Amino acid sequence: MGFLPLAIVLWLVAVGAWFLISKYYKSSDADKIKQRLTGIGKARNNKKTKENKGGEQSIIHTQQGGNKLAQLVVEKYQLGPKMQLLLEQAGLRWTPARLVHLSIMAFGAGFTFAWVVLPIPTAFDLLVGLAIAPAPFVYVFYQRKGRLKKFEAIFPETLEFISRSMRAGHAFSVSLEMIYREFAEPVSGEFRRTFEEHNLGLPIEVALQGLAKRVPSLDVHFFVSAVLLQKRTGGNLAEILDKLAYVIRERFKLRGRIRAVSAHGRMTATSLSCIPIAVAVLMFYTNPDYVKFFFTDDVGNIMLGVGVGLQVIGYLVMKKIVNIEV
Repeated sequence: MGFLPLAIVLWLVAVGAWFLISKYYKSSDADKIKQRLTGIGKARNNKKTKENKGGEQSIIHTQQGGNKLAQLVVEKYQLGPKMQLLLEQAGLRWTPARLVHLSIMAFGAGFTFAWVVLPIPTAFDLLVGLAIAPAPFVYVFYQRKGRLKKFEAIFPETLEFISRSMRAGHAFSVSLEMIYREFAEPVSGEFRRTFEEHNLGLPIEVALQGLAKRVPSLDVHFFVSAVLLQKRTGGNLAEILDKLAYVIRERFKLRGRIRAVSAHGRMTATSLSCIPIAVAVLMFYTNPDYVKFFFTDDVGNIMLGVGVGLQVIGYLVMKKIVNIEV
């Protein structure tokens, strides 16, 4: 058996073993139903005890999904709360276990591709796998950034809508309910969750703080602070929201001007970063022996590592220069 068929067979065996082990450790639907019914029974039997202690056992569990092995990794390193918050900010209905599972699969795919296609040592195959492993996290951060940008684009109009509804005589909580009926995602979903949390008995302060936590935007923090401050000290909230919407729009205009001025610098940073990669790919196909030196020789390994490191540092420095926060 040649090298390529052997590598493909080993990859298929590894993937099959992973899924078999995952299926073995994965809880069945019957077990989940049994656990839920057991939780309901315990909650009913211990209701009086829980009330005396001032606590209550929740029988609503977050769907874990994925497989038990990835869930064990999440629980061992206590990654669940932070990763769940990140997924909520990205608007993805994933679980932390699924995100870890996808990262492991990305590592396996990158390692196998490098092992089969690239003429480099096994140690570099592992580095390629490690470089591909964060791909699911990169996707989550990309979705988070895009969702936040959409939210910020609609947010000034949302503030003006709340202001107009309050001037028309509606309560603040009613304005929140009207938002998720009149606006599109992601504003609709976030304010709907805030309204439902408050409608189910959660104090408005806690519900708004949860909104600020799920939407990591400075504008949302200003909005929450203004509402909470007005609730404690009084004042014209409608006028405050109008002024806040005006400030946000002016900041958007200033940000657009700065991006237009710094567009040349961003293009320069991207071009200077892509040229070495393009040259390396071209040399790999035109003169492979020249490229192999950087992977097979110790001096070549050092040169490659230093070059990649300096390239990354240069890109980060140029990006820092042209990235002006407003």
